[in-house]
Amino acid sequence: MYKSPYLNEISNFMLVRQYSLRTVKTYIFWIKRFIQFNDNRHPESLGEIEVERFLTHLAVNRTVSRSTQSIALNAIAFLYTKFMESPLKDMSGFQRVKRPAKLPTVLTQEEVRTLLGHVESKHKLMVGILYGSGLRRIELHRLRVHDVDIKLKQIRVWNGKGYKHRITTLATELIPAIEKQIHRVQGLLYEDIDNPDFSGVWMPDALERKYKKANKSLGWQYLFPSGRLSIEPATGLLRRHHLDETGINKTLKRATQLAGINKQVSSHTLRHSFATHLLQNGVDIRTVQSQLGHSDVKTTEIYTHILKQGADGVKSPLSHLLQT
Repeated sequence: MYKSPYLNEISNFMLVRQYSLRTVKTYIFWIKRFIQFNDNRHPESLGEIEVERFLTHLAVNRTVSRSTQSIALNAIAFLYTKFMESPLKDMSGFQRVKRPAKLPTVLTQEEVRTLLGHVESKHKLMVGILYGSGLRRIELHRLRVHDVDIKLKQIRVWNGKGYKHRITTLATELIPAIEKQIHRVQGLLYEDIDNPDFSGVWMPDALERKYKKANKSLGWQYLFPSGRLSIEPATGLLRRHHLDETGINKTLKRATQLAGINKQVSSHTLRHSFATHLLQNGVDIRTVQSQLGHSDVKTTEIYTHILKQGADGVKSPLSHLLQT
């Protein structure tokens, strides 16, 4: 997988512990950069000083974003704490990125309507859930059939950002499409079960051992499964994973161009729009915070800031001038 046996060892360590492939790839990237920055010295010979120099280098010389610097720190902390079992002590001496976070891009409700009208039919349900339930992209792709409660009109999100669970709303208008999608998943499951090499879907936290037949039950299958079976890297077992995460942003990019929307639209733009439109419709901020899964209401307040600074919140003096 990697030229370095050491990086392969770290990768296998993460895969066996069921880290997502995206996390493995990201952490290996930053661990490799950290080692290269320190003249390819082994991490065992490095410590807090070298880590702080590397993180400061990212901020000062590479001018990375705050989130990127945080990810690099998380990767290195994982290396020492989890893999090497030798936690570093105080690492507060590095220069943190001070650039302010960007304001989120938000679509108007009419723009969302136009965008949905240009999304390919095979992706309409996925885009509808992203906007209609405020899910992150990875949360959408990790949805299992039993996470969608049609009767209660809600979606259960397990192990979201920060490994938090939450319940969010489900638009009634999406239910027919969801029922059709579940029927499709069931058809794929019947085909997979007929394959003697099929090992069932991956299940978290050793539940596969506790509930031995659940990995081949409909409820545990991904709501948006991959079109083909594949070998699980950590175990060598044949499974059906969920769809590739990167596809949805490509779909949104095409739809945005076709709709003539002059904004950068990604899956997270729909989440921002979900929150903003809830507030516009009178939903209180604590409820929006719960729907988004934010730990701190201050994170949610960015959307009220957006609303208050526009024409609906602050009337421009030019309007007063031209109306007199």
